[in-house]
Amino acid sequence: MRFVLSKNGWLQLGSLALFIFLWATNPFGLQPLAQKAVACAGLMVTLWVTEALPMAVVSLLPIVLFPLLGICSTADAAAPYANPAIFLFMGGFMIGLAIEKWDLHRRIALNVVKFTGTSGNHIILGFILATGFLSMWLSNTATTMMMYPIAMSVVQVLERNRENDVAIRNMGICLLLSIAYASNFGGIATIIGTPPNVSYTAFLKKTYGYTFQFADWMIIGVPISIILMFTLYWVMTRVLYRNQIKSNAAARQVIQHELQQLGRMSVPEKRVLVIFCLTAFLWIFKDLINTKLHTSFDDNLIAVMGAILLFAMPSGDTKGIGRQLLEWTDTHKMAWGILLLFGGGISLANQLDEVGIIDSLGKWMAASAGSNLFVLVLVITLVSIFVSEILSNVAQVIVFAPVLAGMADAMQLDPLLLATPMVLAASCASMLPMGTPPNAIVFASGRLRLADLIKTGLVMNLIAVVLITLFCYYVLPYAVAHIR
Repeated sequence: MRFVLSKNGWLQLGSLALFIFLWATNPFGLQPLAQKAVACAGLMVTLWVTEALPMAVVSLLPIVLFPLLGICSTADAAAPYANPAIFLFMGGFMIGLAIEKWDLHRRIALNVVKFTGTSGNHIILGFILATGFLSMWLSNTATTMMMYPIAMSVVQVLERNRENDVAIRNMGICLLLSIAYASNFGGIATIIGTPPNVSYTAFLKKTYGYTFQFADWMIIGVPISIILMFTLYWVMTRVLYRNQIKSNAAARQVIQHELQQLGRMSVPEKRVLVIFCLTAFLWIFKDLINTKLHTSFDDNLIAVMGAILLFAMPSGDTKGIGRQLLEWTDTHKMAWGILLLFGGGISLANQLDEVGIIDSLGKWMAASAGSNLFVLVLVITLVSIFVSEILSNVAQVIVFAPVLAGMADAMQLDPLLLATPMVLAASCASMLPMGTPPNAIVFASGRLRLADLIKTGLVMNLIAVVLITLFCYYVLPYAVAHIR
């Protein structure tokens, strides 16, 4: 009997060969544990990128490989799969399911398109601006959770009126990726917009006794955030995903007709909207509520609480769709694999950190860039943005900030000049689902191929590297002088 390997079979063998090569030859001259961790990283990233195995299945490899290779215990390998951020995803996905189940998404989407106009580029610009602004005040994850179901609804409305249209497919990809990237870029603008900013400012206070005021960070963050978002709009709509969907009277009439067909909001719609608004309200004002009422709300808790309310609340439905707003049978539509994907990514990143790979990268940056400040900023930005594709950006800041601060002290430079580009770049990972939570959320839609994410993300990564490097070399010194 002749045995013939499929394409995926060959890709799996190739990935395994890379794993064996990295483990057996130790090309980077690493310590034994680090050598094994890098071999596992090579295997997982290759399988993820080639999709030789389902991405969720690849994400389970740390639970098997890390204990077998003696990198860590099964408990340590498995713990990241219960990371609080995963429960944020789960709660957010369930809220999105309820919005879709009761057709609230169509009502919201039709009103969004009515407001922005039916031109494809106007819709994308509207979503980028709204998402970027929200992300300044909410976590980038919570922002994406709020905007994602609305964006999906807009795509579905457009598809109903223009089936099998390549322009609509491009529009859908562009819109989903724009939301993810705008959430990342908008979060750069304020201290609270993304976790790396919080971690970095805490490090500066602890190490140098310097307290960043909210307005101080905005002097740095807002300009580069705006530059990145408008560059995002231009690249997505003029270069990568030109949709050429023009605004026209017929389309506006269709939107108006569909709104009329929906009629008045049903009782279930109103109840889902109330829970959605309550969840968004708590995400926005949780810090104020915690201060005044001495509570402990965080994004993860709020998302799960919103999901539980949906299961508990009677629907008031008269059409027989469900007794509760959300029932467990509805969750078969959920992207459970993305939860595993994120857990596997965190597990891998934790071990790469534990075995010293990140610290070694910091030392390599110092050695390779020399004393040329422009080259140093460029290398820091480049390494930071690509490392954050597989490593938690908060962990990245925790590890890299002391290394870069020490380099700056040795070179008699303000530490802000070296560490800030690293922090800004850490929030811009655009290539892989595990790069940032917003990437994972939109990838869970099932409308994006990994190739779409990698192609678009590589372009945006390189653009972000150039823009952040130029900004930090030419503009940041003046901003720092003003702040100091």
